[in-house]
Amino acid sequence: MVKITNKGKKAWVTFSVPLKDIESAELSGAWNDWKSEPMKQKKSGEFYLTKVLPTGKSYEFGYTINGDEWHCDDALGCVASPYGSDNSLLEL
Repeated sequence: MVKITNKGKKAWVTFSVPLKDIESAELSGAWNDWKSEPMKQKKSGEFYLTKVLPTGKSYEFGYTINGDEWHCDDALGCVASPYGSDNSLLEL
């Protein structure tokens, strides 16, 4: 799930994983050469991370759940990656 607050040339994008009963979540995307970033956990159990990204671009990204499960954000649509999995597509 993604919440976008557009502020001209930049957008504040909050990525969240509403899955229950998971131990960890990481966010990886094209904006930083796919380096995994640990997501923070709310008291509700939901994981989230906010990024500030330039607008006018598209970014592929995905979530790594529990260290090894790759997840695509179905709400944004998914595109095939060259590695045989799907990536989420964020258009700002």
